[in-house]
Amino acid sequence: MAVILMIEAARPEWITIRPSPLAELCAALHALDEPEHHPESGTWLSAVHKEFTDDLLTRATVWAPLWGAFRARYLLPLTTGPERSLDAELAEVARLPVDAFAALTLEALIGKNRAAGEPSQDSTEVLRRLRLISLRRYDLGLRLIGEPARFRDELLEVLAAFGSTLFDKEWRRVRADVEADTQTRQRQLHLHGVAAAFDGIGTVSGDGPPRVIVEKLYHATARLDERTPGVLVPSVHGAPHVVVKHAPGFPVVVQYPVLQTSAPVSVEEAQRRLAVLADPTRLRICQNILRHPAATAELAARLGMTSPQVSRHLRRLREAGLVSTHRHGAAVYYRLNVEAIGRLGPDLLAGLHH
Repeated sequence: MAVILMIEAARPEWITIRPSPLAELCAALHALDEPEHHPESGTWLSAVHKEFTDDLLTRATVWAPLWGAFRARYLLPLTTGPERSLDAELAEVARLPVDAFAALTLEALIGKNRAAGEPSQDSTEVLRRLRLISLRRYDLGLRLIGEPARFRDELLEVLAAFGSTLFDKEWRRVRADVEADTQTRQRQLHLHGVAAAFDGIGTVSGDGPPRVIVEKLYHATARLDERTPGVLVPSVHGAPHVVVKHAPGFPVVVQYPVLQTSAPVSVEEAQRRLAVLADPTRLRICQNILRHPAATAELAARLGMTSPQVSRHLRRLREAGLVSTHRHGAAVYYRLNVEAIGRLGPDLLAGLHH
């Protein structure tokens, strides 16, 4: 299944490419809720769990369905034009009619489901469907249906708080990568046309009417033209996902991952990391935490070792920058630094996947 963007009628002036602090904030919050899917965000996630209170992290969990796999449309740019600040983007959400805001929220909570159809307007049916999905979504649905305006005010307050605490420093760090991709893609757009702006985002097909094909969990078609312009939003924390939003009355928005421009590893550092990985037990540990982060005791049970033995190996891996940690309550979980492993060699990373 795929989302197909028809671009045969699109002109370069109808395509905006710009950073979005709100979209990047929500991509980072999504990584916070599903860290196993976002190894590239591991360093930031470790810092968040170390520096911020459980109360703030709990608040992020409560609202997480809105920036999940079917992200609420208003959490990405609602209009074309130049980049806005986070406060300006939140103000655009505040100006949405309450009914439109509530409908977009329900769409995010229920998600795309062709068999189930569009979200019902009947509150009893909506809550029944949300209860079947998860209690977390059901609780948000209750609050939304009861007081939609208050729901929006509380959400905007939470996003502003996350932006000024969890995210402000990180946004300053990733801007260089986001802006570099923006400038490159803008050059491609103006020199080579609309199709070139989507290079690497989806499959650009010239077989028939020009279109961009983005693999998703549902099927849909959207047309980019003068009435429905496009906005491309580069993201660091969105990797590896491509988010496509095509709600009626709004621009088509595509948030896509960019590669961070990190400094190359020195020969000495590469040698040190390879030496650490020469131990077969450490390789087994890496294989175990590649897809499923785990605490020391859990790893010891998986590998038939004692916790002190595993701790010694984890310390060596952590010192080499090959694993990162995050805390959940009293437990500390270890995850593999996939980027660091991948830079040592694709064959090594592929072998750990087996």
